[in-house]
Parts: sequence; structure tokens; C-alpha cells
Amino acid sequence: MTVITVNLGARTYPIHIRAGLLEEAGDHLAPLARGRTMAIVTDENLSGHLATLQASLTAHGVASEAILLSPGEGSKSWATLERLCDRLLDIGIERGDHVVALGGGVIGDLVGFACAILKRGCRFVQIPTTLLAQVDSSVGGKTAINTRAGKNLIGAFHQPAMVLIDPQVLDTLPIRELRAGYAEVVKYGLIDDSAFFAWCETNGAALLAGDTALREYAIIHSVSAKARIVAADEHETTGTRALLNLGHTFGHALEAETGFSQTLIHGEGVAAGCALAFRYSAAHGLCSRDEADRVAAHWRAVQLPDGLAGAQVAADGATLVDHMRHDKKMAAGTLPFLLARGIGRTYLDATVDLADVAAFLDAEPR
Repeated sequence: MTVITVNLGARTYPIHIRAGLLEEAGDHLAPLARGRTMAIVTDENLSGHLATLQASLTAHGVASEAILLSPGEGSKSWATLERLCDRLLDIGIERGDHVVALGGGVIGDLVGFACAILKRGCRFVQIPTTLLAQVDSSVGGKTAINTRAGKNLIGAFHQPAMVLIDPQVLDTLPIRELRAGYAEVVKYGLIDDSAFFAWCETNGAALLAGDTALREYAIIHSVSAKARIVAADEHETTGTRALLNLGHTFGHALEAETGFSQTLIHGEGVAAGCALAFRYSAAHGLCSRDEADRVAAHWRAVQLPDGLAGAQVAADGATLVDHMRHDKKMAAGTLPFLLARGIGRTYLDATVDLADVAAFLDAEPR
């Protein structure tokens, strides 16, 4: 068992990582149940994992009640949030109870936000079932829903009480979802760890093909990096945590243009966004064109989009920049961008001209 701690004072919590952990989840959850029924929120595609979790809870004398939601980004909505909160209240959730979020980033974000506002805050546990959720969204306490204006614009910082990560559940994950999660793995190398990016270049294809040891190493390395950054800047006030948004400003604009649909799922948007951020950086002499090409080449090698064409986005630069104006990082009309002085040398730049970004995007192949 690998245990990584997110050090946040009174909100400190452990992240447990081990293959087969879902079958033993009752060991960790039973002490949190307090003799009460434990609510599990999951999506309709995860019946097998739900059965495993409920069996483990039953073996430890813990009753559970499952709430099944529709899969997909469309569930991160006001309507689903309302239904979920009403259902949890019907069950009789108390502030001291722990709701279990069993699923990918959509379930984790939605359940976390519901728990942040339910009775002014109750507890929850993350059991992420996608690679993207395991290495990114389940750690750090960012919770949210989407609106017509954009992605994750209504939310709260609300840390989980515990995260249980079982790399074995990835065996049932569709390859497209696995690739999307891998984009967030690579992101940690691009931010501040060039050696890890080189490791990804060497091992990424085998990881995606099913090498369990490589998957577990990538998860542990990524989660350790995320835990370190979150502990240093929990609420994104110093700029350190903002580095985790590499690729997201461009990527969220692409997702918005495709309607937050299956046309472009989140990790694919992040991959394309990272490639665009590096090409924009290279165009302004911040990093070499060779390094930007190296990033794009790795995305192509693992069948992830490396720009607008791969993301199936044909909109002009002005349209995409309009999506960016809804970004949460906007301050006094200025949007900070995550740019790069090289692989592993990402920084926050608050001097970027959005008209220049639009012109750059207009010149990108479609």
C-alpha cells in the first residue's frame, strides 16, 4: 500500500493507492460510517464496481444505499445537483456522515460540490475509477458544476476526507478514457518535471497498452506532485496551484466550442491545450520550436489531439477567445495564461493580449 498525505492542517487527508483496493474499501470506510447507512453516488455504467464496493461494506457490517446518475459531462448541471441534494436529504444525511463518490471526474466534482453545500458542509470520500480522476480531479478539493457560460464556473473548495485509488479498476476503462486521463499524467512532466516527461515518452504507449506496474508508478508520481502543489497553495492564491491549469485555458475553450460533449472529452482538450500553449510560447520566443514539436509529437504518438484539427474545432480565434473570457482566472479584464520557457518550465503570464491569442489561433491548422 502506498499512502500519500495531503498536508492541510485540520483538513489533512490520506490517499491510499494499491491494486485491488476496491475489494478492501470496507476496511477504510467502516470507521467513517458511525453505524449509519453510507450513501454511494455513482454512474449507471459502474454497476460492477458498485457491487464490489457494496460487498466490501456489507462484509464490515456497513449498510449502503446507491444513487445512480447518468454518465457524462451533462450530469454536472444545476438540475442533477438539485436532484442529488434532494435524494441525499431524503436518505437523511447528517453533517458527520461521509458520502462516497464512486466514479470519474464528473461524479467526484458533482458529489464534492453537493457535500460542500449540503447542510453547510458534510464529508465525502473519493473513490476515482478513471485515470484522469485518479491522478487529478479526486485530489485537491476542487468541486463544481458546469453552466451555459462555461465549465466549472459554479463550485467550491471542499476537501475529501480520504481518497482510495485502485489502479486495477482501469482494466475496464475504455481506451479513449484512458488516453484522456494520460494527458493529465503528462501534464505533471510539462509543468516542472522534464525527467518525468521523458519517462512518459519512453513508457506512455506501454502504460496505455495495459502495463500495470507502469500505471501504478504514473499514478503515484502524479498524485505525489498534486499533493505537494495543493498543500502549498490550497485555494490557488499564490499562483503555485495555478500551474496545474496548464493546457486548460485553451482546452476549456475547445470543450466549450464542442458543447462539452463526447466530440472532445476533457483530457483530449487538455492535450490539445498543452500543445497550443507550447506553440504559442514558441511563437513568442519563450521556448524553442523543437520543444513545442516534441510535446505535439508525444500526443500524436499516443493518439491524442495536438491542436485544433485533432480536436475537431474549426471556429475562428475570436470565437475561441470569447469562450476564454469566462475563465475563472479572469481578473480586472486580464486573463493569465500558463506558458512555457521549456519542457518542465511552465509559468503564469498575466501580460498576454487576447487579440494576439485570437490571431495565433486563426493561424493554426484546422
